Amino acid sequence: MKLNQLRRVVITGLGAISPNGVGTKSFWENTCNGVSGIGRISLFDPEGLSCQIAGEAPDWDPALYYPQQELKKMPRSVPMAVAATTEALEDAGIDHKSLTDEERESLGVILGSGGSGLDFAESQFEIFFAGKNKKISPYAVSNSLVGMLSSEVSIYFGLHGRSHVIANGCASSTDALGYAFDAIRFGREDWFLTGGVEACVTPAMMAGFERMKANPVNFNDDPERGSRPFNRDREGFVLAEGAWVYVVEELEHAKKRGAKIYAEVLGYGTTCDAYHRVSIMPDGRQSSRAILLAMKDAGVNEDEVDYVNFHGTSTVMNDRLETLAVKQALNGQAMKLAASSTKSMVGHPQGASGALGVSVAALSLKEGALTPTINMEEPDPECDLDYVANEARERKVNVAVCNCISFGSKNSTVVLKRFE
Repeated sequence: MKLNQLRRVVITGLGAISPNGVGTKSFWENTCNGVSGIGRISLFDPEGLSCQIAGEAPDWDPALYYPQQELKKMPRSVPMAVAATTEALEDAGIDHKSLTDEERESLGVILGSGGSGLDFAESQFEIFFAGKNKKISPYAVSNSLVGMLSSEVSIYFGLHGRSHVIANGCASSTDALGYAFDAIRFGREDWFLTGGVEACVTPAMMAGFERMKANPVNFNDDPERGSRPFNRDREGFVLAEGAWVYVVEELEHAKKRGAKIYAEVLGYGTTCDAYHRVSIMPDGRQSSRAILLAMKDAGVNEDEVDYVNFHGTSTVMNDRLETLAVKQALNGQAMKLAASSTKSMVGHPQGASGALGVSVAALSLKEGALTPTINMEEPDPECDLDYVANEARERKVNVAVCNCISFGSKNSTVVLKRFE
């Protein structure tokens, strides 16, 4: 297929289980209003940890989707994924119970997650090391694997199309969208459920990040201020969980269904620093190149970009180098556009980060609003862009760039456009 014959891809349904809002409407309103979902950890007793805060999604009920006996057999990420997918399907006007056999065979699931079964795996290891082998779940192996996440979603909704999980660190869900985007535009498939899910607020994960000195330690008594991207006194990222799932489909396929359209997916780019397992290349060149590749793929010039949703983790290294990369990619336009980090309100949901950013960008394009970066009190001099400090703005957005930077030196970017 020639490049000028590529099919157009649009986002037609959104679902969200977020620390600062369950359901897309609540998530969007709270994000626009600068509402933080970060608090003291409640999923386990955090005493003894230096960082005792996280972005948890407590206001949703897994029992709405599975009976209690089934919930004992699976990681927390599974019902979370099913809940967000249920909303995305309903929002897209798709009744999964009424799908034809042909539709069930064509609708696939591609999700991104860094470690969706970690909580279940940790619980089983705890039983094992306590010497209680006979108490270990017969699903200890299968439901600890990250790849089971999409399988469980496919099983729940009876979908026979592709069922994949992209596990690529913090870039996982950006890459999941990229894979779905390519499959649709090149004519291999017509539609997908895609996005990202993470539920990794666990004792071992928190302890591991503590050893890396990656988390803030001075905000346990003031958790809502703990995630503070671009601030001079930022200490690290606040670990978070959540699920952001969307329906993407070929434009004519969406029109035939009479679907509403949030945004068009225009381009995808990805690179590797090939530098270090947790550090970013200091020159920011490969992160910049991922942005440029996505823009080239989209056919978008630098002066057309209105908004960048930053990876913006609140670590000293990430925020500075991502700012540098955006400047390198967009030149003088970088100082004119608006940018923000949703993680200031949600925390860092690891492999679901890209899905979080894409959801916000799609809503910004449709609603004509820029979400803020909260906790902007004293900016780092090296972080000198317009990060929409503390308050949302009404503003028409035509082109948005969503950026992700991952452990393992990986960089991934997608470009969205307002649909007309």
